[in-house]
Amino acid sequence: MANPFDAIDFGTAVPEPWDFETGVPLGAGFRCSRGEFVSYWKQGRVQRECDARIARAFVLQSDGRLAAYMTLFADKLHASEPLLHEQQIRYRTFPAMKIGLLAADKRARGAGTRLVKWALGYCAFEVGALTGVRFVTVDALFDADTGFDASPFYEKLGFRFASPGDTDPPQDGYRTMYFDLKPLYTTL
Repeated sequence: MANPFDAIDFGTAVPEPWDFETGVPLGAGFRCSRGEFVSYWKQGRVQRECDARIARAFVLQSDGRLAAYMTLFADKLHASEPLLHEQQIRYRTFPAMKIGLLAADKRARGAGTRLVKWALGYCAFEVGALTGVRFVTVDALFDADTGFDASPFYEKLGFRFASPGDTDPPQDGYRTMYFDLKPLYTTL
């Protein structure tokens, strides 16, 4: 079977907010390397979070085929060390937006990267224009059983570990990482 995403340049694709009530059903044929992320979509976890108004879903799709999805929700970053000490800010907890779930069809090359880059701009210029938000966070998955580690993906995009010890394999399967939006704000 031919790759349904071969002709698509996801580097320029525009993610769309997804409304489960009015949107055309997506997800048939979705192939993510992490099966649980396929299940989260198909079995309604993403929809339940959106219906409960605790998250907002954004998708990349083509001809009714889901290429990638991501959820965003409000969060706070807890840092083990003061992150903004040089700016005379001594807080260890900061307002943030969180990338909750991020999944891409393994045939949709670049779709996951595009969603994250788009989310950074969205959080800086849309959310940040309405409220104070300095950071985007993510709990990068680490699966000790398979060796899967999402943190290198996020590091390539400019995320850093919230605590220096987070570079070690985590006990709970996740390592909190953050992206500082301030450099994006200065481009306004």
